[in-house]
Amino acid sequence: MKNLKGNVFFKMAIIIVLILLLLIPTFMVQQLIHEREGVRQSAIREVSSKWANGQTIAGPYITVPYDRIFRTYNKETEKTDVTRTRNYAYFLPEELKINGEIIPEKRYRGIYEVVVYESKLALNGRFNAPTFEQIDAEAEKEIFWDKATLNLGISDLRGIEQQISLQWNDAEIFFNPGTHTKDLVNSGINAEIKVKDDEQTSYSFDMKIDLKGSQHLYFTPVGKTTDVAVTSNWNTPSFTGNFLPDERDISETGFTANWNVLHLNRNYPQVWKANTHSVRGSEFGTNLLLPVDNYKKSYRVARYAVLFITLTFMVFFFVEVLNKVFIHPIQYLLVGVALVVFFSLLLAFSEHMLFNLAYIVAASLTLILVTLYTMTILKSRQLGLLICGILLVLYGFIFTIIQLEDYALLIGSIGVFVILAIVMYFSRKIDWYNIRIGTDA
Repeated sequence: MKNLKGNVFFKMAIIIVLILLLLIPTFMVQQLIHEREGVRQSAIREVSSKWANGQTIAGPYITVPYDRIFRTYNKETEKTDVTRTRNYAYFLPEELKINGEIIPEKRYRGIYEVVVYESKLALNGRFNAPTFEQIDAEAEKEIFWDKATLNLGISDLRGIEQQISLQWNDAEIFFNPGTHTKDLVNSGINAEIKVKDDEQTSYSFDMKIDLKGSQHLYFTPVGKTTDVAVTSNWNTPSFTGNFLPDERDISETGFTANWNVLHLNRNYPQVWKANTHSVRGSEFGTNLLLPVDNYKKSYRVARYAVLFITLTFMVFFFVEVLNKVFIHPIQYLLVGVALVVFFSLLLAFSEHMLFNLAYIVAASLTLILVTLYTMTILKSRQLGLLICGILLVLYGFIFTIIQLEDYALLIGSIGVFVILAIVMYFSRKIDWYNIRIGTDA
């Protein structure tokens, strides 16, 4: 057993086993990060369910019901049987302009922040007079112009704060809840309008909506030309969806964004019947992001746990070899556990303070603990400070990688190459076949 104690290769085997064992608590920490992120998402859903979920505006569009008439001759009765099937025709606007202001605020559920907002939206534009020339042109049909409706899709009706009125040419009409069909939207409002295919060339509309929501606000480009302008005092937006803004300006005081979308940019026409087309999937808009995603960063740091542990154990091993001291495997294990606890500390602190500050606090506590322990077991202040300096460089290296997200792979690869070069340099003259660990080496 005494011979095994000083055997370099036996010690290396023990270190490898310890690293593999420490991967278990490291994996548990990563699972804890996912669990805490899940709790945060649950808090967001709970607050959103009581306020209003993220909103998607789809429309407005005109729905005109009609019956398709089929006539078949019945030889038995010698009469013509008439059957009817109800269909709906959909007409999208020629022009759609939306001007909106988003007024966000933060709500709290325990320690978690949730972004909700109130918005003031003004929608206006015009429709051409609906015509059935492109819809069932060859079929016999009866069109119910008196049952035509203007529909507006709103994904969560709980967000409507005030009665919504529609200015339809010179008439003022109030909206009713729901839509007659689910072909275009699942949730929305409708207003009964007067249209005919031969009386007017166009219909203008104007409406204002006070709408609550949370996390995001999206729009659907139903106009032949769709112009959307949004302003807000939120300074960390994320523009998403099928279309990015043509113009945007983000500053410390908020953002402005403008979209211009043509009907040629999307995959559905201006007129169709039934469910032959869908507007779903063409949405665009903005997410109101919180400035810091501590769970994402914590998980990225935890992915470097193997590098932390391996390099620290490598430093301890070379201290043993070059200074002819002996470090017990239990002492390796305790230092490894301290390194794993760092990731747990980082997660816990980052839920209560800025991530960078949480990183500094967690790293400082870990450095102090490992340094003092190393000074004690090696009985050398110099070796303890050496370990502290190396760990400090390592923590700084990982911190830099986290900040430079786009260049993480490049910086990380260069860093690992430099570390390998340093290890090769200091181990170049070691006679691995004859060296032994400890004072009897």
